[in-house]
Amino acid sequence: MTWLLDYYNWRVVYQYLETFGQGLLATLYISGISLVLSLLVGMFLALARLSGRPVLERPVSAYIQFIRATPLLVQIYLVYYTLPIIAPFTLRWDELWLGIFALVLHTAPYMGEILRVGFESVPQGQIEGAKAVGMTATQRLRYVILPQGFVNTVPPLLGQTAILIKDTSLLSLITIFELLSAGMVMNNERIMPTESFVTVAAGYLLIYALMLMLSRHIRKRLAGPAWSAG
Repeated sequence: MTWLLDYYNWRVVYQYLETFGQGLLATLYISGISLVLSLLVGMFLALARLSGRPVLERPVSAYIQFIRATPLLVQIYLVYYTLPIIAPFTLRWDELWLGIFALVLHTAPYMGEILRVGFESVPQGQIEGAKAVGMTATQRLRYVILPQGFVNTVPPLLGQTAILIKDTSLLSLITIFELLSAGMVMNNERIMPTESFVTVAAGYLLIYALMLMLSRHIRKRLAGPAWSAG
C-alpha cells in the first residue's frame, strides 16, 4: 500500500472528507433544482415548437439557436453581470440562484428539443385511437403523448442530465461552492492536484451512478409491464 501513497495520499484526502461531502451535496442540490426547472421550461419550449403557431414557435426557435451558438461560460457571465442590470429585482438574488438561472437558461432548450422529438415519436395511430374513444386534446396529451414520449426520451435525457451535472463545475468561477470548489480548496491548501481532482472525479462518478439507478427506476415505472417483459 505504500506505493499507492506516492500517487494518491488518501490520508490527506480523509482530512478533507467533510469539505468534499459539502461540495458533493451542493452539486446534487444545484443539479437537482436545475434539472427540475429545465424539464419544466423544456416542456413548455417543446409544446411551443409543436404548436404550429408562429407567435410561439419563432421566439422559441431564436432562443434555442442563441443558446446553441454561445458557450455556457459566456452565458453564466452574462447572467451574473448583466441580468441584475436588465432586471434590477435580481440584485437581491445571491450567486447560487444566479448560477441556477444560468444553468436552466442553457439546459432547457436541449431538454425541450429532446422532449419534442420524443413527443413526435408517439405513433399517430395511438393518437387517432385516443380521439376515437372521445379523449380531449388535454387528455390525449396527458395520458397518451406525454407518458410515451417521455419513456422514449429517457436515454437522451439521461445524457443531457450528465452534461448538466458536469456543467455545475463552471459555477465555481462565480464563487459558488460545489464539488470542484472543494477540490480547489484542498489543492490551494496542500498543493496536491492529483489527490484533489481525482477525488472530485470520483464524486462526479458517484453522482452519475446514482443517476443511472434513478433513471432506470423511473423508466421502469413509466413503461409498466412492457419493461419487465423486455
